[in-house]
Amino acid sequence: MKLEKKDKAKIILKELNKLYPRTPSPLTHTNNFTLLISVLLSAQCTDLNVNNVTKNIYPKYYKPEHFVKLGQKKIEKLIQKIGLFRMKSKSVYYLSKILIDKHNGKVPKTFEELEALPGVGHKTASVVMSQGFGYPAFPVDTHIHRLAQRWGLTKW
Repeated sequence: MKLEKKDKAKIILKELNKLYPRTPSPLTHTNNFTLLISVLLSAQCTDLNVNNVTKNIYPKYYKPEHFVKLGQKKIEKLIQKIGLFRMKSKSVYYLSKILIDKHNGKVPKTFEELEALPGVGHKTASVVMSQGFGYPAFPVDTHIHRLAQRWGLTKW
């Protein structure tokens, strides 16, 4: 008997919920702002590397105001062990500035507002929405994409 994609998805979801009833974020963070920064920093980088770098940052810098005050060059120095650190430091700086100017220093709670921030794509927004705000979002990376193909959920 051939299962429809919808039925396959239900079976897979049931099994994943059994195996992983509550999935903690592998990225160490202290609040939704540091979660957003960690996810942004994790692009093209391991979570372990991000955690090793941010363990020395977050005890002292954990608000957008802190990163704006630091400035882009000092942020670069703090995250230089992370790949693409120049571009990421620019994103962290301007993202922090926008959060202060447009969002009262708070991380926005919608995909549209998150994805409008520098360095934040749909995957990053999905992680923040699900891990930070408990919204039922499903971040898709290359591993999830590969599994979805293997499970017959998609051809693409």
